[in-house]
Amino acid sequence: MNVALDSFDLKLLAALQENAALTNADLGEVIGLSASQVSRRRQKLEEGQVIRRYRADLAPDALGLTVTAFVGVTLGAHSRENARKFRNMVTAMPEVQEAHTLTGDLDYMLKIVVPDLKALSRIINDELLPQEAVNNVRSSIAMDTLKDDNLLPLGRA
Repeated sequence: MNVALDSFDLKLLAALQENAALTNADLGEVIGLSASQVSRRRQKLEEGQVIRRYRADLAPDALGLTVTAFVGVTLGAHSRENARKFRNMVTAMPEVQEAHTLTGDLDYMLKIVVPDLKALSRIINDELLPQEAVNNVRSSIAMDTLKDDNLLPLGRA
């Protein structure tokens, strides 16, 4: 759904990306509107699904989740049913942080966060590879994370 955005909306979105815990009054001070104007704009952005959710940004290392892997998956047989089964399996796995359908040699790319290599091995060998639709799995382990802010480029808000 496309929602017409003005400069105040973009400033509001930029401020929320940085800190979703800001109150409407705090946001109003940042972007130069009253709390009630911010509230109306925020509600419009939520209803238009420009704002999809609010959540805390947790530190994986602090929670013992020290391995991030990018796992490429190729299906053997391409059908709607296989794609549906794979999608349902992946969306039910809490370790999968992101899942993307791709063009090119790989069908899917998964970002998986786990405590250790043993847990990654379990996911690959016990959950992904046994799926009859899965033909090949390739994994790469992140050695270091250079950027992980997940902020959308809103331009000059």
